[in-house]
Amino acid sequence: MSRITSPAELEKFRNSILSQRNPNKPCITLCSGSACHATGSRKVAESIEEEIKKQGLSSEVDIRKTGCHGFCERGPIIVIHPQEICYFQIEPEDVAEIISQTIKEKKVIERLLYADPNTNEKIIHESEIPFYKNQKRLVFGSNGSIDPKSLDEYLAIGGYATLAKALCGMSSRQVLEEVKKSKLRGRGGGGFAAGRKWEGSRNAPDETKYVIVNADEGDPGAYMDRSLLEGNPHSILEGLTIGAYAIGSQEGYIYVRQEYPLAVENVNIAIKKAEAYGFLGKNILGSGHDFTVKVHQGAGAFVCGESTALMTALEGRVGEPRPKYIRSNIKGLWGKPSVLNNVETWANVPIIIDKGADWFTQFGTEGSKGTKIFSLVGKITNTGLVEVPMGMSLKDIIYKIGGGIPGGKRFKAVQTGGPSGGCIPAELLDLEVGFDELTKAGSMMGSGGMIVMDEDTCMVDVARYFIDFLTDESCGKCVPCREGLGQMLKILTNITEGKGKEDDIELLEELSEVAQEASLCALGTSAPNPFLSTLRYFRDEYEAHIKEERCPALSCKELISYHIDTEKCRACMICLRKCPVEAVDGGKKKIHVINQEKCTKCGTCFEVCPSRFGAVKKISGEPVPPPILEEKRMITRKSKKNE
Repeated sequence: MSRITSPAELEKFRNSILSQRNPNKPCITLCSGSACHATGSRKVAESIEEEIKKQGLSSEVDIRKTGCHGFCERGPIIVIHPQEICYFQIEPEDVAEIISQTIKEKKVIERLLYADPNTNEKIIHESEIPFYKNQKRLVFGSNGSIDPKSLDEYLAIGGYATLAKALCGMSSRQVLEEVKKSKLRGRGGGGFAAGRKWEGSRNAPDETKYVIVNADEGDPGAYMDRSLLEGNPHSILEGLTIGAYAIGSQEGYIYVRQEYPLAVENVNIAIKKAEAYGFLGKNILGSGHDFTVKVHQGAGAFVCGESTALMTALEGRVGEPRPKYIRSNIKGLWGKPSVLNNVETWANVPIIIDKGADWFTQFGTEGSKGTKIFSLVGKITNTGLVEVPMGMSLKDIIYKIGGGIPGGKRFKAVQTGGPSGGCIPAELLDLEVGFDELTKAGSMMGSGGMIVMDEDTCMVDVARYFIDFLTDESCGKCVPCREGLGQMLKILTNITEGKGKEDDIELLEELSEVAQEASLCALGTSAPNPFLSTLRYFRDEYEAHIKEERCPALSCKELISYHIDTEKCRACMICLRKCPVEAVDGGKKKIHVINQEKCTKCGTCFEVCPSRFGAVKKISGEPVPPPILEEKRMITRKSKKNE
């Protein structure tokens, strides 16, 4: 294919692609994102290709390896179009039956369908499954229907039509004003108004300007940006090119983690194909606008998610933040005006220009427009990527989409905003999700991490975990972050080990205040949030750890111990056989005892003790039961039953 040089040629080529497609032809779409690769989708893909060929259906069935479908816990996932039959947790052994029964005989295989956990009802269609039905997938919707390595498939769903509209039908000022009117806020953490940021660079006097995609996604449990880059890289390139046109930039960069090999591979393929077709390079679509994109692989430093640190790394130096006496949209990469937004922000741009700002602003709250993709993980039934309209309550996300807390456990808190975010308790479950609403609650939107915690989670240990992460990821350039976080970690560690002091909480608050006021970048200024939010809502847990040397959640290893209830022990010997350090003393027909000197508190005995017995107990802050006399241990199961 030669370069497309005008919007008319683009539409002609798109129509030629569509004319060669039969909408009624069976098409098997297989999730081929990193999450499904981890559960075996590559082998499933090989089996599908082999079976299609074996059954002589190569010309009658299309196979499409797509990006992430979102419901990562149930992968590998396939959806068979046009019927939209959705099958979960596919094994290579299932493929022959799928081809012979569903493709050839038009029969549904019930055991592979989604089963509603409450009613056990089997649901055939993907869009009717509660996990999907309660979402609004504006940005993420195409991920599960196109092959990210195929530009033709992106064109078939209308790809690059918005770029043609912007470059050939709107002035750069009109594009900027539409983005401003949409009230789009950056999805990467700070939530700054994208249009205002763009306008600052556009108005800067320097003629050389840069646009940058921040794909340095380092939050624990978050993988929204990775999945978008893997599954629909052309949507990001299209948004980036439109943004470059709006501010007058001719050069862009994608800063992506080296740990994302599939994202790197797919975006590089997308760039090469976009260049070949004329969507990147000189005189794009005959508009006179020139624009090129380069990919830079980051080394994995969390601090490089901060704008100035990322730009410093792009320049080939150590990724450290610098003081923002002048904002980076005025003086950024190599001292030039630079617009940096994250992957999801750029992916929203084509939607806004295509549908219009008025359409976009119908979704969301007054201060937070559009949708947001969250990585829903932790102690929740349905884990995966979800896209919801701003303003949806935490309760609806966790229970309607996430399916609630497994095992009948009680919901305790949800942590949003990544390691620098905060924990929101059960009493705020009705909180609407939005930039301002989460900030008022002591958390933040961040890039979209959402970690759900149940009653077994110790909130003091949660704060310690995230402060530990941030301490390790601090670049060490400024004292409040480098030294302050280190001291906070030591104090929190002591508290979780039962070594806390009466004045520790006050000292932690003082350290937090200094870090917030004096740190150089957002990593340091927001780092105390995990402590401050857990203290705000769970102060009683801190006091129990310090004053009583007790962990209410029975989680902190140094503050718990395991004991066997002699009244419930049936001498089944399961815990004795499974204990890795042989700390369980007993034998056949002998009530078991745990040797506390040998016990490493691994919890194996607690996990393997049959639930109908419930003999092994986890205790915190309570006196250790007195030694059990040998003659009592010799009680047989028969005599025990007679008692």
